[in-house]
Amino acid sequence: MHKVLIPIDGSSESLAAVHHVLRLVGAGLRLRCVLANVQESASLYELVTAHDPAVLQRVAEQAGRDLLKPAQQLLAAAGVPCESEVVQTGEVANALIDVADRYAVDAIVMGAGASGLGERVLGSVSLDLVRAAPVPVTVVRAAH
Repeated sequence: MHKVLIPIDGSSESLAAVHHVLRLVGAGLRLRCVLANVQESASLYELVTAHDPAVLQRVAEQAGRDLLKPAQQLLAAAGVPCESEVVQTGEVANALIDVADRYAVDAIVMGAGASGLGERVLGSVSLDLVRAAPVPVTVVRAAH
């Protein structure tokens, strides 16, 4: 059974990647999924005003878990086994490559970037992963 990493950021593009994986499963491919959400590190301002870095970590962890829920529900409804992780770091692509390594995934399926002139063809994280990931990367566009 193949294992696929799906980065989830709460966007329609990341859910399009989940739907793409579900179409593959519907076509007979046996998959396990790893869902990953990457939360940016707290800014200096946030650290100074919060007075407690542990509080910021808990808030970021919960925010990531909330963003993962719709994807988890879609996969569970289809009977697709899934693991998930929230990562707190400053650099998204490197964090996702680390998750791919830790979970020994066979591929990454992710949504394309959604905004900005430079992201119209491929998002910056998508492009970084296509260039650096040790496994094949499929980039999925959301239907408009």
